[in-house]
Amino acid sequence: MQKRLLAAAVAGALAVPAIAVAQSTVQIYGQAEWEHGYIDQGDGRPKTDYVESTGSYLGFRGTEALGGGMSAWFQCETTMDIRGIDQVGLCSRNSGLGFRGGFGNVWVGRWHTPMSRALGLGDVGTEATGNLGLSQITAGGSGSTSIMRSSTGYDTGNNGSSENRTRWRRRETCLTTYETPNMSGFMVGAAVSCGNKAAEADAEDQNNDKPRIWSLAGTYNNGPLAIGLSYEKHLQMGTFADGAEEFDDRGWGVSARYRFGSVTVGAHYVDRKWETATGDVKVKSAQVGFAWNIAGPHALEGAYAWAGDAKGDSDTGISNGTNPIAAPGSNTGTQGFTLGYVYSFSKRTSAKLGYTRVDNDSNTTGASLFTASEVLEGGDKQSAIALVVKHRF
Repeated sequence: MQKRLLAAAVAGALAVPAIAVAQSTVQIYGQAEWEHGYIDQGDGRPKTDYVESTGSYLGFRGTEALGGGMSAWFQCETTMDIRGIDQVGLCSRNSGLGFRGGFGNVWVGRWHTPMSRALGLGDVGTEATGNLGLSQITAGGSGSTSIMRSSTGYDTGNNGSSENRTRWRRRETCLTTYETPNMSGFMVGAAVSCGNKAAEADAEDQNNDKPRIWSLAGTYNNGPLAIGLSYEKHLQMGTFADGAEEFDDRGWGVSARYRFGSVTVGAHYVDRKWETATGDVKVKSAQVGFAWNIAGPHALEGAYAWAGDAKGDSDTGISNGTNPIAAPGSNTGTQGFTLGYVYSFSKRTSAKLGYTRVDNDSNTTGASLFTASEVLEGGDKQSAIALVVKHRF
């Protein structure tokens, strides 16, 4: 009798975690990436080898069924610098807590904005970041940032994003995001950032105390075709100070991708406008690319990107950005291209050897290779040869 009771107790104890596992699942995933390149940073700057691992990340995500077709989910994705140089805290990339069901998907956290994800549908033939990427030309770069908080704190200097005001491919902090259900490939997403700065800034009656991002996108992604249309507004981008002007920036974009046979082509177009004390600055930019699976593990990729001359009636440009924008005028554009050969060892492991070149017009101030100096002079030309190795898990 005692043996049967003991056996029943052990079975019951083992059943408890089994039930919990059935209701909730957690997955570990990520990517290890290593880029080793040789870069020519332009006249007056050293030519050097450069190692980067911007595409490396480690993630944890889980879901729990709540009944009635609804589930709760979380994700914590962290930059994983396998070089051992830039060590960051947890949840530095796309991370959030949300609920999904027949109503769609709603979550809070740091995430790529709907505009950023919609533009990404047209990214073909180029890396997202690193020296084989071109996002710095068409959208001011791509990466994590915060419009809520400045680099010097809540209560001094410019608003959050003051160092990244030119960026429209943002992984933004403190977003609330909603997506409709996927309707045969069609989906609409909207996001807004929080207003924490107004409560946490150590000052009263300051202008630009509640910077905010509104982002909206509609996408279609089904079979060989993907299309995205997006719009984004950045509010109160002026200096955090009494009497300072409140500048609003806006951008919109369209993207598309199509696969036919062994070739995929893609493109995106971005129209950006910034307010300044003397008027507006406007820049239109675009990118086209291809990926050709030649045979077996062999593939060829390439892309071309350009930004037109800065337009508008402002006397100044936008200096506080990872890629500053010149004041309106002629010869203020940028062109760049990348071309690479890809060998896939498996579905999860690949290597890419490529070349990238960026040419600035004579009056351009800003566009650069991802790892090169951000303070450039007009007419600078930069190039890089890089080997990128990726392992996804």
